[in-house]
Amino acid sequence: MKASIQKIVFLALFLWVAKNTQAQIEYIGAGNSSGVTISTSSESKGTAAENSLNGNGMDVELMAASRFLGQATLGHHMDHVERVSAIGAEAWIEEQMAMDLEALTPRMYEIWDELLAWEMEYAIMEYEQQNPGAPITAEVLEDLEDDIYGPWALTFHYTWWEKALSGNDMLRQKMAYALSQIFVVSIESDLVDFAESLTTFYDIFMEDAFGNYKDILRKVTLSPAMGLYLSHYNNPREIPEENLHPDENYAREIMQLFSIGLYELNQDGTRKKDSEGRDIPTYNNNDIKELAKVFTGLGGTGVMPNPWIDDPYFGMDWYLDDKVTPMSMYEEWHEKSTKTILGELTIPANQPGMQDIDMALDHLFNHDNVGPFVSRQLIQRFVKSNPSPAYISRVAGVFNNNGSGVRGDLGAVLKAILLDEEARDCMESASPDNGKLIEPMLRHVHLGRAIPLSCYKDSTYVINGDTLSETPCTVNRLWLNGFDQRNNLRQSPLGAPSVFNFYLPDHQPVGELTQRGLVAPEFKIHDASTAINYINMMFVATVWDYYGGPWNRDINQDLGWLSPNTTLLEGMLEDPEAVFNYLDIVLMQGRMTDDLRNNLRTFVEEQPNWVSDSRKVRGVLFLMMISPEYTILK
Repeated sequence: MKASIQKIVFLALFLWVAKNTQAQIEYIGAGNSSGVTISTSSESKGTAAENSLNGNGMDVELMAASRFLGQATLGHHMDHVERVSAIGAEAWIEEQMAMDLEALTPRMYEIWDELLAWEMEYAIMEYEQQNPGAPITAEVLEDLEDDIYGPWALTFHYTWWEKALSGNDMLRQKMAYALSQIFVVSIESDLVDFAESLTTFYDIFMEDAFGNYKDILRKVTLSPAMGLYLSHYNNPREIPEENLHPDENYAREIMQLFSIGLYELNQDGTRKKDSEGRDIPTYNNNDIKELAKVFTGLGGTGVMPNPWIDDPYFGMDWYLDDKVTPMSMYEEWHEKSTKTILGELTIPANQPGMQDIDMALDHLFNHDNVGPFVSRQLIQRFVKSNPSPAYISRVAGVFNNNGSGVRGDLGAVLKAILLDEEARDCMESASPDNGKLIEPMLRHVHLGRAIPLSCYKDSTYVINGDTLSETPCTVNRLWLNGFDQRNNLRQSPLGAPSVFNFYLPDHQPVGELTQRGLVAPEFKIHDASTAINYINMMFVATVWDYYGGPWNRDINQDLGWLSPNTTLLEGMLEDPEAVFNYLDIVLMQGRMTDDLRNNLRTFVEEQPNWVSDSRKVRGVLFLMMISPEYTILK
């Protein structure tokens, strides 16, 4: 008894000493700087050296806000950082989710109307040159308009980039972009010719970014764009005597890529094992054949204006479909036999076709795999390539039940992803399995949002001097063609090379990451070619002032081009450290290393006197945008 009392007294004394000893530990920002002399390389804008130790000079809240926005958006600037810092991440999420939808399709048609008007001007001018004195009749105008190509993928790219660079619904845009990498259609198909089909498909994810995953499954299934891409448009029932069999493409991919994946999963994303320790497949070839029967009988609903037909029918050529209206069921072409899916669900014979589809989608949606399968991919797109099993399990749990008994609530899932301790705890950044390579296209977007873009035309400048003549554009638009990104970076919106996206979730680049058992999907498109092309694109965007512009400036001569507006940074260049600090926050979330800062400092100091402040700042931007500290999000 006496020994027990002694142990209790000793423990109490130990805890008291530990507590009071810990209180005396000094660290930067603790405030206990009495008697300490501090020097610094910069005391700009009224700052004092001692603020580095007493905490008054710390930008940790801004850095944390920028880190959050680096995960939650396609790109952000300082105003967004200050907003998140002021109201907090959760309040910002709620604010974003409350914003009205701004769909792409209406804006795409507006852009096309403008392009069409310009192209008609040139077409009329050319017609008059070739037919002097000939009247411009309504018939002539109609023929000239028919000869103008579009709207096509270029118009989609104009719309997407304008939205990405100027839209306020930043969280919705990031979620839509992430979902478009799960449910893949691509301009690397006949879809390239039809912007209305591309924007309508993308708007599914804009509309349901915070909605229910089951609704997306259904809308994607009925999308004419997906119907063409995965060939269940005009998919016929079984007619053996005519050698007609249901196409199996969509049935395979909706299981493999859109819902349950290849192998049975635990809630934490790890694979279940059979009695012999082997992975358990989720489906087999017979399941594909059975599910393919479900997706029969779907065809066009609307008809484009044409001289041949007025009403849609099963078998109508996709080119005549209006490409924006969800597909309809043609019962006479739907397979009416009994269907058994995944060995569990039996769909009765002779049901209406849409009832078959709804039963199949409901069964897939409620499969145990969907929560972890989808949650892991969304975490990869927003936060990190290698989420822990515990992180996946927490998010999948929210997918399974949002707290109110609702399954598949993407708004709740997204909030769980972004507010999870593994996403918000800065200590996680020290872990070797933390972080992700920022997609090269999104690095380009981020530059355009972090540094304001101005539109100029008729500009002449000397790269090695100060000569710079810039005239503001008469029409200021944020139009980029998108094909530069696809060609140079192997990435553009809806531009994946196949239904398997730009990269697989489990891609492992050769080297240390693979040796550590880690995945890094984005490294699939990071090689010598894309790395050099990215550096060149950043050099052109910053040092050469050309962020982007119209694809065909001969036609759109009023547009000029986009250039980063560095006026704010130039005003800070009297103290270069202020520029570095600003960009460290807005671009790098406070992760600038001493080596990079020293390199930037040396770069600025060694510039000849004749180099303008604009050129110095643009050089700093270039060096930061190609640095490893920037390209890896931690």
